Amino acid sequence: MKINFEKSNGLIPVIIQDDLTLQVLMLGYMNEEAFEKTKQEGKVTFFSRSKKRLWTKGETSQNYLWVKKIELDCDCDTLLIKASPAGPTCHTGSYSCFEEQSTKGFVYKLQDIINKRIEEKVNGSYTYQLYEKGINKVAQKVGEEAVEVVLEAKDNDDILFKNEAADLLYHYLILLKAKGFRLEDIEEVLFDRNH
Repeated sequence: MKINFEKSNGLIPVIIQDDLTLQVLMLGYMNEEAFEKTKQEGKVTFFSRSKKRLWTKGETSQNYLWVKKIELDCDCDTLLIKASPAGPTCHTGSYSCFEEQSTKGFVYKLQDIINKRIEEKVNGSYTYQLYEKGINKVAQKVGEEAVEVVLEAKDNDDILFKNEAADLLYHYLILLKAKGFRLEDIEEVLFDRNH
């Protein structure tokens, strides 16, 4: 990755994006030293133009931005960092510096919540209890929820329909976990079919 720090007097803009929802969280600037520190520590570090020093996001709040992926634009003078936020990103306490958290993409956060409950064997968790019953029970539950969605689709109660659709999606994510897949794997199949 050959970044052109010279083009803008040693600083490049860095867009931070939530690695799951893809919502833009903030914009900051890095010099070469901040970039190297970010790569080494796995936490986003900027060069603060107001403080005139390196500044690791979350150094006082502990709301770090954990690096998942770093991408360089076509002109080699802007970075896109996909990160996992450890808390609110904005100094105002908001999820993002641009707008409040969007529901778009939440299904990926839900997928991680489901996976975490299963992997950590959370006692009392419905998700973990269903998963522990095995693939047959999980698949059966998905089938039951699918039938409920079909039944509600024939009626005119939009609220019930949406709730049953949400139940189906939730149980489908558990089934994917039980089969060793993620939603991204299914998206890839759909993407390939469209190209």
